[in-house]
Amino acid sequence: MSIFKRLFRIGQAETHSLIDKLEDPIKLTEQGIRDMKVELDKSLQGLAELKALSIRSRNEAQENQERAEDYERKAMMLVRKSESGEMDSTEADRLATEALLRKTQCDEHVTRAKAEKEKFDEQIAKMDVNIKTLRSNITKWENELKTLKARVKVANATSKLNKQLAQIDSTDTISMLEKMRDKVSQQEALAESYGEIANEARSVDEEIDKALKDTDKVQASDALAALKAKMKNSSADSE
Repeated sequence: MSIFKRLFRIGQAETHSLIDKLEDPIKLTEQGIRDMKVELDKSLQGLAELKALSIRSRNEAQENQERAEDYERKAMMLVRKSESGEMDSTEADRLATEALLRKTQCDEHVTRAKAEKEKFDEQIAKMDVNIKTLRSNITKWENELKTLKARVKVANATSKLNKQLAQIDSTDTISMLEKMRDKVSQQEALAESYGEIANEARSVDEEIDKALKDTDKVQASDALAALKAKMKNSSADSE
């Protein structure tokens, strides 16, 4: 099963996180991304091992190529020594033949190493494409996950608000408003009544004070008249 199919496999994420009997898609996506990152790490390790094998094959081919050239040069030197009389021709031919045999073996190693390197390079190219695709998909799913989380938050908030609105009874709300309006009107009327009572009390006090003030004036007037009479009598006595 590919990593992309495992991304949506039921049961891979935490089983206790369920929505409508299905696993939480956020949990599934997070699990899928973790799986892809594990696959990426394994792929990178495999790519590094393949590159190491390719480098080794390249070095092996180069070393055997140099050895083959060296054996060929030595065989040519032996032939020249034989032709110049510096060395017994039979011995020179034997050694030259051995050198050429070893050159042939080195050439075979070169051919094999080059073939292996070509095979490794093909595998490296394919794996490199897969790694780039895997990285792209990881980035894509991480962005999708961010969007999914944001959408879930909005959906949850909207669902909660709609649920609260659905639970509100408009009839009960209007009834409460009516009761509150009646209570406020009653309080206002009571306040006005207390105001009228207070005004009435003040009016009575004012009448009482006014009546008392008139009495004081009468008493003052009588006192003045008595004073004048007393002064008049005093004058008469003096004469």
